[in-house]
Amino acid sequence: MNLLNTIYQNIVSHAPLIDQDGCFPEQEFTWLADASLLQITLPGQLLDFTRGNTPTLLQLLKNVGRASLPVGRIYEGHINALYLIHLYATSEQQKRWYTDVSQHHQLFGVWNTQAQDGIRIHDLGSGRYRLEGCKTFCSGGSHVTRPLITGELVSPDKKGWQMCIIPTEKVKIIVEDRSFWKPLGMKASASFKMDFTGIEISEEDLLGPPNAYYQQPYFSGGAIRFAAVQLGGAEAVMEEMHHFITMMNRTQDPFQQARMAEITYLTESGNLWINQAGAKTDEWLQSDDRTDQILAYANMTRTMIEEICLRTLQLAERSVGSRGLMRPDRLERVHRDLTTYLRQPAPDATLTAIGAYVFNQPATHDIWN
Repeated sequence: MNLLNTIYQNIVSHAPLIDQDGCFPEQEFTWLADASLLQITLPGQLLDFTRGNTPTLLQLLKNVGRASLPVGRIYEGHINALYLIHLYATSEQQKRWYTDVSQHHQLFGVWNTQAQDGIRIHDLGSGRYRLEGCKTFCSGGSHVTRPLITGELVSPDKKGWQMCIIPTEKVKIIVEDRSFWKPLGMKASASFKMDFTGIEISEEDLLGPPNAYYQQPYFSGGAIRFAAVQLGGAEAVMEEMHHFITMMNRTQDPFQQARMAEITYLTESGNLWINQAGAKTDEWLQSDDRTDQILAYANMTRTMIEEICLRTLQLAERSVGSRGLMRPDRLERVHRDLTTYLRQPAPDATLTAIGAYVFNQPATHDIWN
C-alpha cells in the first residue's frame, strides 16, 4: 500500500508536466508497470477476473483517476481490453496476450468509436485480413502497443462487428492524426484519430466471434469502470478545495463549511455506489437471468457518479472563485479534465433505460435484491 501511495503521489506531481495537447503519460505507465499494475487482473494475480474482485478493482481505478484522469482513462482502457480477452479469447490467445503484458509490459486499449470513415475488416482468404478506415478518440495513440479495435467484417463466410487486437510491431505504422485532439481537458490522454488502412492481420489476431463486443451485460455493464475513474476526479477536486480554503484561512466560514460538507457526503456516496455496483455485478454474473438487472444498476451508478461529479465541480467553483481556478494550480487542470471526461455517450438513453427497467418490474420494493 505504501508503494501504491508513492506511485499515486508521483503521478500527481508529474501531471502538470504532461498537460499539453497530444502528450502521453509515459513515465506514469512505467511506474504502473513496475508496480505490476498492468498485469494485476491476469490469472493468479491479486485482482484475477475469475475471483470476483470488482469492488477492489473499481477502487484501484478510482485511485488512479484521483491522481490523474488522463492516466486513469488510458489505464481503464487497458483493463477493459484484458477483460474482453478474459471473456472471448481462446486459451492460446490468452497465453500470448497475457505474456505480452506480464513479460513485455505491452499496453492494451479499446478503440470502438468511429465516424463515417470507420473500420472494415476484409477477408483476404487463407486466414489473412486487411483493414480499411479509421477510429476516433483513440486514447493513448501509438503508445498503445496492443490496440483492440472493432470493425465491420467483410467476409463470404461470416458477418458482423468483429474485434481484433493489432500487434503493432508486426504491421506497418498506424497513421496518427494528432490534429483531431484539441480538447478542453484530458489533453494528456492523447486521444488521436488513427488510420488503419492497409494494415494486414491474421486469423489469430481476431478476438471472439462477430458481434461479441456488444454482448450484454459486459458491454454496457463496464460503465462502472469509467465511473470509478471519474469519481477519483471528484475526490481530487475535493482535495484541492480543502487545500485552497485552508491556505486562505477560510475554514471557519460557515458557507465554506456547508459546501465542504456537501462535497464530502457526495463523494462518499459515490464510493458506496461503486462498491455496491461492483459487489452486485460479481453476485449477479453468477446467474444467467440477471443481465437486465446488471445493466440497470450500472446505468444508475454511471448516472449518479456524473451527478456527483457535476455538483462537486459547481461547489468547488463557488468556494475557490476565480483565484482558485488559475493556472497552473491543480484544481484548474482537474476541473478541465473532469468536465471533459464526464462527456460519455448517450447519457439521456442511459437515464431512460433505468426508468424503463423499473416500469417493467411488477413491484419496486425489492428490485435490487
